[in-house]
Amino acid sequence: MEKRIRQLIIITFSLFFFAGVLSAQETILKRQLSDVLNYLETKHEIKFNYAQDQVMDIKVFMPDTIETILEVLEYLTKQTPLTFSLIGDKIVVVKQKEAYVFCGVVKDKKDHQPIINAIISNGDNMVLSGESGFFSLTVKNLEKPIAINCLGYKSSKIEPKSLVFNDCLDVFLDQDFYTLSEVVISNYLVSGINKINNGSFEIDFSNFKILPGLTETDVLHSIQALPGVNSTNETVSNINLRGGTHDQNLILWDNIKMYQSGHFFGLISMYNPQITQKVFLKKNGSDVSSTDGVSGTIDMQTDKEINTDFKGSIGLNFTNFNSFLDVPLGEKSSIQIAARKSVNDFFKTPTYTAFFDRISQNTELSTNTPTVINSNKTFDFYDTSFRWIYRINDKDQLQINFINVYNRLLFDENLINEQSTESRRSSLSQNSIAEGLSYNRIWNDKFKTVFEFYETDYKLKAINVNIEDDQRFLQKNSVSESSVKLKTFYNLNHSLQLLGGYHFVETEITNLDDVDNPLFRNLVSEVIRTHGIFTELGYRSSNKKIAFNFGLRYNYIGKFKKQILEPRFSFNKKLLDGLTLEILGELKHQNTSQVINFQSDFLGIEKRRWQLANNDNIPVIRSKQISVGINFSQKGWLFNADTYLKQVKGITSQSQGFQNQYEFVKTHGDYSVFGIDVLFRKHFNQFDTWLGYSFMDNNYRFKTLEREAFPSNYDIIHNISLGATYISNNLKIATGLNWHSGKPTTKPEEGNEIVNNEINFAKANEAVLKDYLRLDISAIYDFKLSNNMKLNAGLSVWNVMGRKNELNNFYRINEGAPVETLQNSLGFTPNAVLRVDF
Repeated sequence: MEKRIRQLIIITFSLFFFAGVLSAQETILKRQLSDVLNYLETKHEIKFNYAQDQVMDIKVFMPDTIETILEVLEYLTKQTPLTFSLIGDKIVVVKQKEAYVFCGVVKDKKDHQPIINAIISNGDNMVLSGESGFFSLTVKNLEKPIAINCLGYKSSKIEPKSLVFNDCLDVFLDQDFYTLSEVVISNYLVSGINKINNGSFEIDFSNFKILPGLTETDVLHSIQALPGVNSTNETVSNINLRGGTHDQNLILWDNIKMYQSGHFFGLISMYNPQITQKVFLKKNGSDVSSTDGVSGTIDMQTDKEINTDFKGSIGLNFTNFNSFLDVPLGEKSSIQIAARKSVNDFFKTPTYTAFFDRISQNTELSTNTPTVINSNKTFDFYDTSFRWIYRINDKDQLQINFINVYNRLLFDENLINEQSTESRRSSLSQNSIAEGLSYNRIWNDKFKTVFEFYETDYKLKAINVNIEDDQRFLQKNSVSESSVKLKTFYNLNHSLQLLGGYHFVETEITNLDDVDNPLFRNLVSEVIRTHGIFTELGYRSSNKKIAFNFGLRYNYIGKFKKQILEPRFSFNKKLLDGLTLEILGELKHQNTSQVINFQSDFLGIEKRRWQLANNDNIPVIRSKQISVGINFSQKGWLFNADTYLKQVKGITSQSQGFQNQYEFVKTHGDYSVFGIDVLFRKHFNQFDTWLGYSFMDNNYRFKTLEREAFPSNYDIIHNISLGATYISNNLKIATGLNWHSGKPTTKPEEGNEIVNNEINFAKANEAVLKDYLRLDISAIYDFKLSNNMKLNAGLSVWNVMGRKNELNNFYRINEGAPVETLQNSLGFTPNAVLRVDF
């Protein structure tokens, strides 16, 4: 026995020794290209004309066995990123290749199986690995590393200078433990937008190019390009997922729940696009580890990889200054810092003016009378974001996040009379501060735990002065939430994974109304604590044709002693080559909602305030949804169709923004939606074109309001988007047309408009506003300033035709007759950007 062990040790040692000798021998045989060229000059009596930095760090095998000079030059051209051209008989000119091809096969490092739909990119070009894992990438800049990314795997980078360009090599990726999610449709709309086998959409901003009307990758505007997602008032603070209200969306930034979403009170995202790497949109089939978001989830993520090279950017557009730094702190840690500040302190731009006019439309800010005039109107915003990753060792990783966002509006109200002028200041501020911690521990190749904690705080404050009545009205709305979550992942085998965990959330919401003349003060502060236990089984077949997730979440709301069970599932089946079937379903609940007590709340600009459920007149909101879809993708063609049924119970009339006979009614009910989302897309050469269509039948049921169902305020029956992008070298151009049927509205009863000095409205939402139509265009060009620096210049126009689209309307009595007030969209709004990346 001992003899056999000694023999085995000797054989093993010999194999390692032999492999090491071969590797060392190969390294020794390779020579510096400059030395090889000197040798060839002597041997063939020729002269190579090159710059020293061209051949630096390049090694090749000595072409001893090749006799003719032409064959030698052909050999060197294949082995290096250079071209060798014989001029006359004695001079060889050495040049950098304008383009060369890097090819390879992406494989799983553990089982050496090919990886499909891995993204290979060097910043200029991007390709996907095919069925066999093979890819071929055209490379133009040797200074840019080639990045290989794939869901479920750790990212990898390759330096082009180290490659032999005529040989295809194997690229092995390490599993990132949880590997059951993968891309089923790449470039869903444009480059960087992908569809995942769990039903969600991924926007990868590292590969994202351009969308119509946007010079930069506005995070929350970008998701509105997808079918089933729109905004009835063009803002990111009113995103409607399949007919739901904005407060029914779970918005996460690195797993931190956010209660604010926009700057300019909703006209642009408050999440800096430079630090936000990916966005996942889940309209249905959410995993059981998340709660809230009965309409859907918008999950934003920063880069999870530790950067080893210093990089950053400085930019300026017509709304803000911005900067970003990604700083390595050794090999195990890196930090990212991003900041933005509005430009109005330095100069006014057409975009800033258009945005300011849009938010002040039909509000206290725009109200003037012969004796009271508003002046000194100023608006300011900023945001800062921070992310730190520390890889303690191969098994442990720590991540810390911080975000601070601020909006402030000020104006003076001036009372003018014959004797004097009196002024008092009104103000509105909106602020979010949040911090989060995530700790990942890989115990072994089968078991992993993730611990997450966050604290998020949101504050909305308004001081509204009425100078004629000598009155000051103070309003506050604040949210403070803490969350602790533990997730465990256990790989049963290569195809099965078990997810389990515990989630605790404490939410406190405070509302204050304070008037000084006459004295009135109403302060309400409530707290809800929720416990959640969840488990989910994930399955992916070995041939990757079936992906299935089924989970169950148990919730306990201590304040109401309420227990809620929520099953959720996603199923994806590959039927034929390029054809897949998708079935999704979920039950969800949430304890928070936004309401409008009066349209003049918070100066009429940010009218919505957060409130907690009380299990009485403000119920816990519950939803159930199921959807079935098919996807077909082949040879640049894409067809996707989804049909869904969705029901949400426990909504309050105050949360729906009524401005008709139900404006001041307080009751609760539900809404149900039947809808179809369809997308056609064609990719050819440098063009992407798409046509999207959504149909929706969205109806309310409030038993105390109407006996029968009536159209929802968000019932946009038909929605069409048509777009195209062109990308060539450094130029990117996009144009898009958006049309949808008019928003439901309620008009006064014709011929009997006023009854008892009140407006006599007709049946709720039986009329509609005019159809919405908008044409957008954008263009971006990249200038190379040096090997490590480039200038990005862009121009966009939102609403090229300058059409005044009707977003909303309401009626008020003036001199005994109803008078209609219309709220219109942004008009012709240009924007421009200059950005330096280094």
